[in-house]
Amino acid sequence: MAEVRNCPKCNEFFNYTGVREVCHKCAQSEEDLYQIVYRFLRKRENRAATVERIVEATGAEEELLYKWVRKGRLQTAMFPNLGYPCDNCGHLTTTGKLCTKCQNELKAELRTFEAAKEFRESVVERDRVTYHSERKR
Repeated sequence: MAEVRNCPKCNEFFNYTGVREVCHKCAQSEEDLYQIVYRFLRKRENRAATVERIVEATGAEEELLYKWVRKGRLQTAMFPNLGYPCDNCGHLTTTGKLCTKCQNELKAELRTFEAAKEFRESVVERDRVTYHSERKR
């Protein structure tokens, strides 16, 4: 069931069905802008354009470009200088939410944490003393 929301771009009411985050009018203007950006990038000399160059040439917002790359509408295999910011450090990445450097740092921290946890558990186990009592009848 649809719910009524305000469009974050134009502040108009629209029925949100989970498909689009903006109203129909703003979605149409985004689609028109996408076509302009895609036509710009299809030219051989523009395929290696950076995000800044695309924004300058087409007037598209950076956030829209990042959204299209995240959704796979602009493929980084075809346009190698495109990407979107890492959620941790802000460097451009093409997959996931974190860049490769942040992923590796996180994995290293997890390994360190797991090793420390195992060490603590082994110390507790080693220091645990069990007493057995024998009952005579």
